[in-house]
Amino acid sequence: MNTPSEIVSNYMTIGKGKCALPTWKLLVLGILAGLFIGLAGLGATTAAVSISLASVSKLVGACIFPAGLIMVVIAGSELFTGNCLLVIPLLEGEIKAAAMLRNWMFVYIGNFIGSIAVAAGAVYSHQLSLFGGAMSTAVISTAVAKCSMTFGEALLKGVFCNILVCIAVWLGMAAKEVSGKILGIFWPIMLFVLCGFEHSVANMYYIGAGLFALGNPDYLAAAGAAGIETSALTWCNFFTANLLPVTIGNIIGGGVVAAAYWACYRKK
Repeated sequence: MNTPSEIVSNYMTIGKGKCALPTWKLLVLGILAGLFIGLAGLGATTAAVSISLASVSKLVGACIFPAGLIMVVIAGSELFTGNCLLVIPLLEGEIKAAAMLRNWMFVYIGNFIGSIAVAAGAVYSHQLSLFGGAMSTAVISTAVAKCSMTFGEALLKGVFCNILVCIAVWLGMAAKEVSGKILGIFWPIMLFVLCGFEHSVANMYYIGAGLFALGNPDYLAAAGAAGIETSALTWCNFFTANLLPVTIGNIIGGGVVAAAYWACYRKK
Protein backbone atom coordinates (compact mmCIF):
# COMPACT_ATOMS: atom_id res chain seq x y z
CA MET A 1 0.00 0.00 0.00
CA ASN A 2 0.98 3.64 -0.33
CA THR A 3 2.02 5.39 2.87
CA PRO A 4 0.38 8.68 3.91
CA SER A 5 3.48 10.56 2.76
CA GLU A 6 3.28 8.87 -0.63
CA ILE A 7 -0.43 9.66 -0.91
CA VAL A 8 0.23 13.34 -0.29
CA SER A 9 3.03 13.32 -2.85
CA ASN A 10 0.88 11.50 -5.41
CA TYR A 11 -2.01 13.89 -4.90
CA MET A 12 0.23 16.81 -5.86
CA THR A 13 0.42 15.39 -9.38
CA ILE A 14 -3.24 14.36 -9.40
CA GLY A 15 -4.37 17.77 -8.18
CA LYS A 16 -2.37 19.65 -10.79
CA GLY A 17 -3.84 17.37 -13.46
CA LYS A 18 -7.38 18.04 -12.24
CA CYS A 19 -6.86 21.79 -12.38
CA ALA A 20 -5.35 21.58 -15.88
CA LEU A 21 -8.39 19.84 -17.40
CA PRO A 22 -10.28 21.86 -20.00
CA THR A 23 -13.71 23.13 -19.01
CA TRP A 24 -15.65 20.69 -21.17
CA LYS A 25 -13.88 17.72 -19.57
CA LEU A 26 -14.62 19.04 -16.07
CA LEU A 27 -18.29 19.32 -17.01
CA VAL A 28 -18.54 15.90 -18.66
CA LEU A 29 -16.66 14.12 -15.88
CA GLY A 30 -18.71 16.08 -13.33
CA ILE A 31 -21.95 14.95 -15.00
CA LEU A 32 -20.77 11.34 -14.87
CA ALA A 33 -19.99 11.62 -11.17
CA GLY A 34 -23.42 13.17 -10.55
CA LEU A 35 -25.03 10.27 -12.40
CA PHE A 36 -23.08 7.73 -10.34
CA ILE A 37 -23.99 9.36 -7.01
CA GLY A 38 -27.62 9.81 -8.05
CA LEU A 39 -27.93 6.19 -9.12
CA ALA A 40 -26.36 5.08 -5.84
CA GLY A 41 -28.92 7.16 -3.96
CA LEU A 42 -31.75 5.68 -5.99
CA GLY A 43 -30.45 2.16 -5.36
CA ALA A 44 -30.01 2.81 -1.64
CA THR A 45 -33.60 4.04 -1.30
CA THR A 46 -34.95 1.13 -3.33
CA ALA A 47 -33.14 -1.36 -1.12
CA ALA A 48 -34.18 0.39 2.10
CA VAL A 49 -37.87 0.60 1.15
CA SER A 50 -37.94 -3.11 0.32
CA ILE A 51 -37.23 -3.95 3.98
CA SER A 52 -39.96 -3.33 6.55
CA LEU A 53 -37.75 -3.24 9.66
CA ALA A 54 -36.50 0.37 9.84
CA SER A 55 -33.20 -0.29 11.62
CA VAL A 56 -32.23 -2.96 9.11
CA SER A 57 -33.43 -0.99 6.09
CA LYS A 58 -31.25 1.97 6.99
CA LEU A 59 -28.18 -0.23 7.34
CA VAL A 60 -28.86 -1.96 4.02
CA GLY A 61 -29.30 1.39 2.25
CA ALA A 62 -26.04 2.62 3.80
CA CYS A 63 -24.28 -0.48 2.43
CA ILE A 64 -25.60 0.17 -1.09
CA PHE A 65 -24.69 3.86 -1.35
CA PRO A 66 -20.86 3.45 -1.40
CA ALA A 67 -21.27 2.08 -4.95
CA GLY A 68 -21.51 5.72 -6.03
CA LEU A 69 -18.04 6.80 -4.90
CA ILE A 70 -16.59 3.46 -5.96
CA MET A 71 -17.80 4.16 -9.52
CA VAL A 72 -16.48 7.73 -9.33
CA VAL A 73 -13.00 6.65 -8.26
CA ILE A 74 -12.55 3.41 -10.20
CA ALA A 75 -14.27 4.45 -13.44
CA GLY A 76 -12.77 7.95 -13.32
CA SER A 77 -14.86 11.09 -12.93
CA GLU A 78 -14.86 14.37 -11.05
CA LEU A 79 -16.76 14.77 -7.76
CA PHE A 80 -16.88 18.14 -6.01
CA THR A 81 -16.67 16.76 -2.48
CA GLY A 82 -13.65 14.58 -3.20
CA ASN A 83 -11.98 17.48 -4.98
CA CYS A 84 -11.94 19.43 -1.73
CA LEU A 85 -8.61 17.62 -1.28
CA LEU A 86 -7.24 20.12 -3.83
CA VAL A 87 -6.44 22.17 -0.73
CA ILE A 88 -3.33 19.95 -0.46
CA PRO A 89 -1.59 21.19 -3.65
CA LEU A 90 -2.93 24.67 -2.90
CA LEU A 91 -1.13 24.75 0.46
CA GLU A 92 1.99 23.35 -1.20
CA GLY A 93 1.90 26.19 -3.76
CA GLU A 94 1.53 23.78 -6.69
CA ILE A 95 -1.78 25.30 -7.83
CA LYS A 96 -3.40 28.72 -7.50
CA ALA A 97 -6.64 29.40 -5.63
CA ALA A 98 -8.26 30.51 -8.89
CA ALA A 99 -7.46 27.15 -10.50
CA MET A 100 -8.94 25.26 -7.55
CA LEU A 101 -12.10 27.38 -7.55
CA ARG A 102 -12.47 26.91 -11.31
CA ASN A 103 -12.30 23.15 -10.85
CA TRP A 104 -14.84 23.25 -8.02
CA MET A 105 -17.25 25.47 -9.94
CA PHE A 106 -17.45 23.47 -13.17
CA VAL A 107 -17.37 20.10 -11.43
CA TYR A 108 -20.16 21.26 -9.11
CA ILE A 109 -22.25 22.34 -12.10
CA GLY A 110 -21.62 19.00 -13.80
CA ASN A 111 -22.49 17.11 -10.61
CA PHE A 112 -25.76 19.03 -10.39
CA ILE A 113 -26.70 18.23 -13.97
CA GLY A 114 -25.97 14.52 -13.53
CA SER A 115 -27.75 14.20 -10.19
CA ILE A 116 -30.84 16.13 -11.31
CA ALA A 117 -31.00 14.02 -14.47
CA VAL A 118 -31.21 10.86 -12.34
CA ALA A 119 -33.83 12.49 -10.10
CA ALA A 120 -35.98 13.43 -13.08
CA GLY A 121 -35.50 10.04 -14.70
CA ALA A 122 -36.51 8.20 -11.53
CA VAL A 123 -39.73 10.21 -11.23
CA TYR A 124 -40.81 10.34 -14.86
CA SER A 125 -40.00 6.67 -15.50
CA HIS A 126 -42.33 5.87 -12.57
CA GLN A 127 -39.53 4.14 -10.69
CA LEU A 128 -41.05 5.69 -7.56
CA SER A 129 -44.21 3.61 -8.03
CA LEU A 130 -42.40 0.57 -6.65
CA PHE A 131 -43.71 -1.18 -3.53
CA GLY A 132 -47.23 0.17 -3.94
CA GLY A 133 -46.12 3.79 -3.80
CA ALA A 134 -43.97 3.37 -0.69
CA MET A 135 -40.94 4.36 -2.76
CA SER A 136 -42.39 7.77 -3.64
CA THR A 137 -43.39 8.37 -0.03
CA ALA A 138 -39.86 7.59 1.15
CA VAL A 139 -38.34 9.90 -1.47
CA ILE A 140 -40.61 12.82 -0.56
CA SER A 141 -40.14 12.23 3.17
CA THR A 142 -36.34 12.27 2.78
CA ALA A 143 -36.42 15.47 0.74
CA VAL A 144 -38.72 17.20 3.25
CA ALA A 145 -36.43 16.26 6.14
CA LYS A 146 -33.39 17.62 4.32
CA CYS A 147 -35.14 20.94 3.61
CA SER A 148 -36.38 21.27 7.20
CA MET A 149 -33.02 21.46 8.99
CA THR A 150 -31.63 24.67 10.40
CA PHE A 151 -28.67 26.26 8.63
CA GLY A 152 -26.34 25.22 11.46
CA GLU A 153 -27.51 21.61 11.51
CA ALA A 154 -27.06 21.25 7.75
CA LEU A 155 -23.61 22.87 7.89
CA LEU A 156 -22.31 20.62 10.70
CA LYS A 157 -23.67 17.48 9.05
CA GLY A 158 -21.94 18.62 5.87
CA VAL A 159 -18.64 18.98 7.75
CA PHE A 160 -18.79 15.47 9.20
CA CYS A 161 -19.89 14.03 5.87
CA ASN A 162 -16.97 15.31 3.87
CA ILE A 163 -14.42 14.39 6.50
CA LEU A 164 -15.54 10.82 5.84
CA VAL A 165 -15.79 11.22 2.06
CA CYS A 166 -12.26 12.61 1.82
CA ILE A 167 -10.99 9.86 4.12
CA ALA A 168 -12.66 7.36 1.77
CA VAL A 169 -10.82 8.89 -1.19
CA TRP A 170 -7.62 8.86 0.88
CA LEU A 171 -8.01 5.17 1.72
CA GLY A 172 -8.72 4.43 -1.92
CA MET A 173 -5.44 6.09 -2.85
CA ALA A 174 -3.61 4.05 -0.21
CA ALA A 175 -4.50 0.80 -1.97
CA LYS A 176 -2.72 -0.32 -5.13
CA GLU A 177 -5.26 -2.98 -6.15
CA VAL A 178 -8.85 -2.37 -7.23
CA SER A 179 -10.17 -4.68 -4.52
CA GLY A 180 -8.29 -2.73 -1.86
CA LYS A 181 -9.59 0.57 -3.21
CA ILE A 182 -13.18 -0.70 -3.05
CA LEU A 183 -12.78 -1.88 0.55
CA GLY A 184 -11.13 1.39 1.56
CA ILE A 185 -13.89 3.50 0.03
CA PHE A 186 -16.77 1.40 1.33
CA TRP A 187 -16.50 1.81 5.10
CA PRO A 188 -16.30 5.61 5.51
CA ILE A 189 -19.12 6.14 2.98
CA MET A 190 -21.31 3.52 4.65
CA LEU A 191 -20.63 5.27 7.96
CA PHE A 192 -21.64 8.75 6.77
CA VAL A 193 -24.91 7.47 5.28
CA LEU A 194 -25.72 5.43 8.37
CA CYS A 195 -25.12 8.48 10.59
CA GLY A 196 -27.33 10.69 8.41
CA PHE A 197 -24.68 13.23 7.45
CA GLU A 198 -25.23 15.57 4.50
CA HIS A 199 -23.53 15.28 1.10
CA SER A 200 -24.17 18.16 -1.31
CA VAL A 201 -24.07 16.10 -4.51
CA ALA A 202 -26.21 13.29 -3.07
CA ASN A 203 -28.72 15.93 -1.95
CA MET A 204 -28.94 17.23 -5.50
CA TYR A 205 -30.48 13.86 -6.29
CA TYR A 206 -32.46 13.27 -3.09
CA ILE A 207 -34.12 16.68 -2.90
CA GLY A 208 -34.44 16.98 -6.68
CA ALA A 209 -36.31 13.66 -6.78
CA GLY A 210 -38.62 14.81 -3.99
CA LEU A 211 -39.38 18.07 -5.80
CA PHE A 212 -40.12 16.31 -9.09
CA ALA A 213 -42.30 13.78 -7.24
CA LEU A 214 -44.52 16.58 -5.93
CA GLY A 215 -45.63 17.16 -9.52
CA ASN A 216 -47.17 13.68 -9.67
CA PRO A 217 -50.69 13.68 -8.15
CA ASP A 218 -50.45 10.02 -7.11
CA TYR A 219 -47.13 10.54 -5.33
CA LEU A 220 -48.40 13.70 -3.66
CA ALA A 221 -51.57 11.94 -2.50
CA ALA A 222 -49.55 9.05 -1.08
CA ALA A 223 -47.36 11.48 0.85
CA GLY A 224 -50.45 13.23 2.21
CA ALA A 225 -51.97 9.91 3.28
CA ALA A 226 -48.74 9.15 5.14
CA GLY A 227 -49.06 12.43 7.03
CA ILE A 228 -46.06 14.11 5.38
CA GLU A 229 -46.20 17.93 5.43
CA THR A 230 -44.56 19.08 2.19
CA SER A 231 -44.65 22.87 2.62
CA ALA A 232 -40.89 22.99 3.37
CA LEU A 233 -40.06 21.19 0.13
CA THR A 234 -39.51 24.05 -2.32
CA TRP A 235 -36.82 24.92 -4.84
CA CYS A 236 -35.91 27.94 -2.73
CA ASN A 237 -35.37 25.81 0.39
CA PHE A 238 -33.46 23.28 -1.70
CA PHE A 239 -30.81 25.87 -2.49
CA THR A 240 -30.85 28.11 0.60
CA ALA A 241 -31.79 25.78 3.48
CA ASN A 242 -29.83 22.73 2.37
CA LEU A 243 -27.49 23.00 -0.59
CA LEU A 244 -25.81 26.23 0.55
CA PRO A 245 -24.99 25.22 4.16
CA VAL A 246 -24.18 21.62 3.23
CA THR A 247 -21.80 22.76 0.48
CA ILE A 248 -20.04 25.13 2.89
CA GLY A 249 -19.82 22.32 5.43
CA ASN A 250 -18.44 19.92 2.82
CA ILE A 251 -15.71 22.42 1.93
CA ILE A 252 -14.79 22.86 5.60
CA GLY A 253 -14.73 19.11 6.25
CA GLY A 254 -12.65 18.35 3.19
CA GLY A 255 -10.36 21.27 3.92
CA VAL A 256 -9.73 20.00 7.44
CA VAL A 257 -8.65 16.59 6.16
CA ALA A 258 -6.47 18.10 3.43
CA ALA A 259 -4.80 20.65 5.70
CA ALA A 260 -4.17 18.12 8.47
CA TYR A 261 -2.46 15.59 6.22
CA TRP A 262 -0.48 18.25 4.37
CA ALA A 263 0.76 19.66 7.69
CA CYS A 264 1.68 16.26 9.07
CA TYR A 265 3.22 14.61 6.04
CA ARG A 266 4.35 17.36 3.66
CA LYS A 267 4.97 20.68 5.39
CA LYS A 268 8.68 21.35 5.85
